[in-house]
Amino acid sequence: MTETRDLFAAVPRSEFDTPGKSRGLIDVVRWRYLLSLLVRTGVTTRYRNSVLGWTWSYVRPAAQFLVFWIVLGLFMNLDKGIPNYAVYLFSGIVVINLFSEAFKNATTSIVGNAPLVRKVFLPRQLFAVSAVIVAFVHFLPQVGLLLIVCALLGWFAHVSVLAVLAIVAAMIIVMVFALGLGLLFGAANVRFRDAENIVELFLLLATWASPVLYSWVMVQDAVVKTLGWPQWLVEVYLLNPLTQGVELFHFAFWRPATEAMTSAPGYAGLPMDALPPGLALNTLWTFIIAIGTLLIGQFVFRRLEGKFAQDL
Repeated sequence: MTETRDLFAAVPRSEFDTPGKSRGLIDVVRWRYLLSLLVRTGVTTRYRNSVLGWTWSYVRPAAQFLVFWIVLGLFMNLDKGIPNYAVYLFSGIVVINLFSEAFKNATTSIVGNAPLVRKVFLPRQLFAVSAVIVAFVHFLPQVGLLLIVCALLGWFAHVSVLAVLAIVAAMIIVMVFALGLGLLFGAANVRFRDAENIVELFLLLATWASPVLYSWVMVQDAVVKTLGWPQWLVEVYLLNPLTQGVELFHFAFWRPATEAMTSAPGYAGLPMDALPPGLALNTLWTFIIAIGTLLIGQFVFRRLEGKFAQDL
C-alpha cells in the first residue's frame, strides 16, 4: 500500500485529467472509437424499418430537384442565361442539403442524446461532430447521382485537377461552417429550445440566399443596377461560405459538363460571367470565415456545457 502511494506521489499532478472536464474538439480525436460508434449508429438507424431504405437518399433530392426545375426553370424562366440549368440547379441543391442536414442534426444532437449527457461523462462535442459526419455519409449518394449525370454529358473529358480540388474545398468549407454553427446553436438549444426554430428559419432561407436557383449575376444586377447599392454588398454576399460552396460545385460539375455540350447545336459556350471572379481567393477567405465560426461555436459550447446535465 505504501509503495502504491509512493508511485502516485511520484507522478506529476499534471499527468491526471480533471474528472468531468473536456478539452474540446481535441477530445474528439482521443475518443475516436466512440465517435465511430456514434456515426455507425446514426447511419444504420436512419432508414431502419424503411421499405426503400437508402433509396430515400436518391428519391428526396431528386424530388426536390424536379419541383424547382419545373416550377422555377420551366414556368418562371429563371434558367434564362444559364445553359444546362438542370446540372446547375442540382449541383447547388446537393450542397444545400449537406449544410442543412449537418447544421440541423448538430443543433439537436445534445438534446437528442440527453440520457447519455445526464448519466455518463464524455466529450459532448462528439455528438455534433458525429452528426456532421453522418450528414456527409448521406450526402455521398447525392454526389454520386450528380456525377453519373455529368459523366453522361461528357464531364470526364473536361474535368481538371482544379475541379477535383474545388469539390474537396467546398465540402470542407460547408462542413466546418455547419459544425461551427451547430456547436453554437446546439449549446443554446439545451437551455433555450427556441434555437431549433431559429435554425429552421435559417434553413428555409438557405436555398434562396445562395445562387442555387439563380445566377450570382442576378444578385449583382438587382443590387447595383436596380437598387443602386454599392458593389461591396455583392462581395459580402459572395463571402458567405455556403455561397462559396455552391459556386465551387458549379465550377467542378456544372462548368465541365456544360463545356462538353458546347459543340452541340444551340450551345454557344459558357457566358463570360457564369462564375464569379476571384473564386480561388474567395475560397481562402470563406475557409477562414468557416474556421472562425468553428472557433466561436466551440468557445460558446465550452462555456455552456458545464450546465448541460442540469438543463436537460
